[in-house]
Amino acid sequence: MTVGPEAAGDAGRAADAARPADAARPADAVRACEGCLRRSWLVSRLGAQLDLARRRGRDLPLIFDLPDARLIAAIAGAARPAVEREYDGFDPEAAASRCSAAGVETICRCDSDYPRLLAAAPGPPAVLHVAGGLERFLALAAADAVSIVGARRGSPYGLEVARSLGRSLGAAGLTVVSGMALGIDSAAHAGTLEATGATIAVLPAGAERPCPASKRALYRRIVRSGAAISELPPGSETRRWTFPARNRIIAGLSAMTVVVEAGERSGSLITAAVAEDLGRALGAVPGRVTSVLSAGTNGLLARGAGVVRDAGDVLDTIFGAGVRTVPLIPAGSPVRTELRDLLDAVGAGQDTLGALIGSGRPLEQTLTGLAELEVCGHVRRQAGGRYVALLRG
Repeated sequence: MTVGPEAAGDAGRAADAARPADAARPADAVRACEGCLRRSWLVSRLGAQLDLARRRGRDLPLIFDLPDARLIAAIAGAARPAVEREYDGFDPEAAASRCSAAGVETICRCDSDYPRLLAAAPGPPAVLHVAGGLERFLALAAADAVSIVGARRGSPYGLEVARSLGRSLGAAGLTVVSGMALGIDSAAHAGTLEATGATIAVLPAGAERPCPASKRALYRRIVRSGAAISELPPGSETRRWTFPARNRIIAGLSAMTVVVEAGERSGSLITAAVAEDLGRALGAVPGRVTSVLSAGTNGLLARGAGVVRDAGDVLDTIFGAGVRTVPLIPAGSPVRTELRDLLDAVGAGQDTLGALIGSGRPLEQTLTGLAELEVCGHVRRQAGGRYVALLRG
């Protein structure tokens, strides 16, 4: 190799920091220096070895903190000579061209616009590959962001809670971050999009294609108004290590992480652990003590995580009690006109069934409407039979 063991991970970043922001970039859409592009390639190239290291109990964040030469020496094993030859022959122009051909933009961690919160995460990605527009992603990452994660086989209750949280937080102007996995993650993304909010999907493979493939329609909706990102270059495949690795990015981008449903061994608990290690806010949605899908979340609550009943609890945690609330229902909301009128009334103070009926509404229609608004996450029934509008019209 042509770099020393300590300089391998830092040489590109140090050199790039000394140049003008637009200098020595391999392509217009590639805001990543040669050293960081090489590092990103190396992490992808060592995919099989990273799988093996994780199976042996090695700590991925510690591995990601190793400079390039030490990383190769630590895990490459018998492939080391081949990896070192390929490392020395790395072509940054070709790497940039592959990104451009895939419609992916990039930014590296020595760029001053690299997301500040993520830079504090363990072993932050050398390069973020972005589908959906780099400038939009940077704006979303710089705003208040909340990650919503949970089980891939979420219960109907969990899926509705995740969707409602995404919808309400999106309406409140927060960026919702998740992993686009089946279950809770996808429900959170979908809910955010229903409120015409913006969401970031962190993928375990290349950012240029949906993962899982069954979520391609959701992926297209996400990149139209938000972004899909990955630390891996285009063409990279999923491996066992890429799922826990992407969880550190999800937590790293967020001011708060919310776990909706999780078993005792759920990968979403990795995201929660990273959030705790970073000193970020952590919340969990309580569930039935008899449900295996609640074992992880109830365990988090027992250890001190904040109780999340709705978006209001999240907003209170981040901004302070009552400082920020869910605003008016945005244009294009799926709430029908007759339900919107009912929600208007609840928000205006007619917050009991008696008050709503007393204003001339039919009993059966009012009960049905309140039930639908509650299921959709627009109102919450409190003790004493009073209703609170979560998305007031």
